[in-house]
This record gives sequence, structure tokens and C-alpha cells, in this order.
Amino acid sequence: MSVSQDEAFARIRLLRSPNIGPVSYRMMLARYGDAEAAIDALPDLVTRRGGKYTITPKDKAEREIEGVIAANARYLFHDQPEYPALLGEIESAPPILTCRGDLTLASGPCVAMVGARNASAASVKLARDWSAQLAQAGFTVVSGLARGIDGASHEGAFPKTIGVIASGIDIAYPPEHGDLQERIATSGLLIAEQPPGTEPRGRHFPSRNRIIAGLASGTLVVEAAPKSGTLITARLAGEAGREVMAIPGSPLDTRSLGANQLIRDGAVLVQSVDDVIELLEGFTGAPRSTFQLGEDKHPFDYAELRQMEWGEAKADHSGDVGKLLTKAPIGVDELIRQSGESAARVHMMLLELELAGELERHEGGTVSRVG
Repeated sequence: MSVSQDEAFARIRLLRSPNIGPVSYRMMLARYGDAEAAIDALPDLVTRRGGKYTITPKDKAEREIEGVIAANARYLFHDQPEYPALLGEIESAPPILTCRGDLTLASGPCVAMVGARNASAASVKLARDWSAQLAQAGFTVVSGLARGIDGASHEGAFPKTIGVIASGIDIAYPPEHGDLQERIATSGLLIAEQPPGTEPRGRHFPSRNRIIAGLASGTLVVEAAPKSGTLITARLAGEAGREVMAIPGSPLDTRSLGANQLIRDGAVLVQSVDDVIELLEGFTGAPRSTFQLGEDKHPFDYAELRQMEWGEAKADHSGDVGKLLTKAPIGVDELIRQSGESAARVHMMLLELELAGELERHEGGTVSRVG
């Protein structure tokens, strides 16, 4: 669909406003129809809980747009036809991306390749060789432009590669990959979720990882230590119902322990590029891997929010669900079961709590009380 200039501007302001994340953004659009109406409704939703709310100022949104233009980038909204279909399927899909390069790369078959930053020389060579062969077979290789396996995967597949970064579209990180990042932006595809000028922070990397996993029908772990960011990407791919694959390594090398553990937990062991191609060609959404697949017990259609009566939406029910929340994450489906409320009403209560800064969302559809 075509997004008007006024609506695009309102969407940027909405997403950059306090306590608005991908899920709450989508709910606000579903409930109020467009971003301008959602912005008008925001203060009332928060003041009903006794708080105050300040929407992102117009001049701040204007400066962001100027930064995107200066970086030779463009915005991509969640409901535009160029938005990657697979990415749009995940619950926390980013509503707004900035990108540079060839967007058609994201519409074809993609495979994510991730691994250790301090990778062994053998694994770096393997990543470079396998990504080249996957590109020749018609796959676009997606990775995070980090040192080690990520960089080698981009180099091997170039230019059939997508780089997803944890910073703004105009920031190169790590600095030594500045030239590689620019080459990808020029001849491949570079994607960022953070506004221009944003330096990468620790919390940005898991967000980046969900985009990497969401773009691809399968994620291949080349080498990974236990408790690494690579394993987060693999877990997110499993939760999204995508293939999770891993190359086994020596149990004597700590850099292989994470990949070996993935295989033990249900990832598919692959020993050749042909194994990867066999798994991903004709992927139908029913992966052979069983690594942390979630089950949605209460499927929820966001359109239900539009069907709620205005009086229902305005009634302050958020305390009902709030009493069930603690600092320990719990699934939304369990809250629906215990509260006895409809899925639409529970999601609306959670939205009010989130806007008031009292709720935190986690991967896997779980939420917790803040503080």
C-alpha cells in the first residue's frame, strides 16, 4: 500500500514515542486505524492510569528524516509491498526499517549464517566457502556484519548478501567493517532498525538478531560458544518456526560447544552445503528442526481491536491483568487463560500497562511487570 507523507511522519513519531515497541505500535494502528489517530489517543491511555505522556516532538522526527536522507537511505514500513514477507510473519517484526541497496534480495530465498566473533581460521574459511556456494545456488545470505563468521559470510556471498546492523544506518560497526558495510549498502542490501546517528548498545544486538532470524527460512550456526549472541539468533529462529541448523565441531574447542549444544537440543546437523539446500529448498514452514518451537495456544487477530466497543476500550481493566503479573516473564496465552478475558481485551490491558511504563515485553510472547 502507499503511505502518505503525513501518515509516514506520524508513524515515525508514534514508534519513537516512549514505551512504544513493535507490538504496541501494531496494536495502536489496529485499534485506531492510522498513526495520526493513535497519537491523538496516546495521552488519554496513559493519563487514565494517573501518569503523563509526552509524544516525540515533531522537530525530533524531522531531524531523523533528514538523517535518513543524508545517509542515502529510505524508510520501509511494515505494510508496504517491498517489506520482506517472512520478516513480517514474526510477532515482533520491526514496523519501520531504514535500508540502502537492493530490496529484492530480501524477497527471494534467504539463509542466515551466524557464528563466533573470535572464530577459528578453519571456520572462517568454511563460512566464506559455504556462503559463496549458497549464493551460487540462489540463496541470499543474511548476517550481522560482526567480526569473524558474519564478515566471512558476507564476503563469500557478496553481492548476494544482506547486512543487518545494530546501529543507525549511517554508523559503521565494527569500524574495521566500514568498507564492507558500504559495499553491501551499494551492491547488496543494508538494513537498520535504529534511527540514524544511533551508536550500537548491548540491548540493540538481540533486536538485530531477531531481524536476521526473521528474514531467513533457516539459520545456520557455523561456530558458537555457549551463552553467545549467536545462540540467541538460533533460539529466535526456532521460535519463529524456521529451520535451525548447526555445523558440529570438536568438543575440545569451546567455540564449538554452543553449536554442538544446539544439535543436542534439536537443531539439524549439517555437514555440507547440499544438506542446507535440501532443508531450505521448498521450505513450507514445517521445519525438521525441533529447537525451541513455540505453540500459540490463543491465536489473536489484531483486527479484533477495531471491533471492540469504545466503552470497552476506555474502561480501565488493566489492573485485572496487572494483578497477575510479577517480574518473572509469563506467556500472554497463560494470562488469557487465568484472567478469563478475551484475547483482544487482555492485549488492550497489556497495552495500557506498557504505555504507562509498567510492562516489559520479552521474546517468545512473554511479558513481565517492571520494577
